[in-house]
Order: sequence, then structure tokens, then C-alpha cells
Amino acid sequence: MNSTLTPPKSKLWWNEPVEKSELIWISIVFVWGLVMSFMMPYWHVTGNQNLSNETYKTTPERFMSKAQSFVDEYTVRNEGPRNYPVVKPPPGGDVYMVARLWDFWPIVELEKDQTYRFHLSSMDWQHGFSLQPANINIQVLPKYEHVFTLTPNSAGEYSVICNEYCGIGHHMMIGKILVVE
Repeated sequence: MNSTLTPPKSKLWWNEPVEKSELIWISIVFVWGLVMSFMMPYWHVTGNQNLSNETYKTTPERFMSKAQSFVDEYTVRNEGPRNYPVVKPPPGGDVYMVARLWDFWPIVELEKDQTYRFHLSSMDWQHGFSLQPANINIQVLPKYEHVFTLTPNSAGEYSVICNEYCGIGHHMMIGKILVVE
């Protein structure tokens, strides 16, 4: 009698007949794999969970210049221990956010139910833009400007968390987006 503890009597185990229960499980796994393979593109096209984002080549200097102009034009106050600018762009406007070791800059204040175009770039390493609790995740790369639209549908304070390990201060890389009524 063969068991998992003793080797098969025949060294050519692949010539042995396949048990009916094994064929059933292999068939179930194969069918499930096909279902999931077709569901991925289906949900990409029909699901509301996908961002329609754009990506453009840029340089850190060029992007930082745009972000600084944005901050200079729309700053309403400073906040926090680092005295970060809180920037309130007009509804329908562009929002620039910079990822750099180990923070997101600036703090952004948006209006509920208004649409904005977010522009993200990294000044140094690969970072992650994870907007919580909205569960939006984007990889932010240096030399690329990532653009997506965002319409916040509830007021509150949202955290922007880096979810790509970026060094010793990674655990402190948290930004803020405020949504007001």
C-alpha cells in the first residue's frame, strides 16, 4: 500500500492512474482559474474601483516648481509641528502633492463632493500613495507625474500613507488631506 511516508512501488509514478477525487479537485481549480482570469479584465472595465490615471515624464525640479507655485497661490494657513502649508485649491482645480523622504507635502484641504485633479511625483525614491480610509493606492515614482481625479464624498481627515518601503523613516511618512463640507 502506498502512503505519503513510503515511496511508490513504481519509480514511474506519473504513469499511475489519477484518482477520481484528484480529477475533481484539478477540474475545480482549473475552472476557478478561468473564472478569475476573465473577471479581472471584466472588473477593470466595469468596476468603479479603478482610477483613470495618467502618467507623464517630468523631472523633480520641474514638478517641484509646479508644486511650489500651487502652494504659493492657494495657501490659507500653516499647520502642525513642521508648520506645513495648508492649501485650498478651487473646486475643479489641480492639486499638487510631493512625496519625498519622509513626508508628503503640502497638506491639502478639499471641498466635499467636488472633483479635483491630483498630480503626484516623488523627489527621490519610489513611494506609495495610499489614501486611507478611501483605499486608493498609487505607486509614486521619481521622474514621473501621476495624475488622477478625486471626488471626496465624505468630510473628515484622510491620511496619506507611504506603502512602499523607502528607508529608515518610512513609518513616519504620513500626509494629510482635509475634506470640509
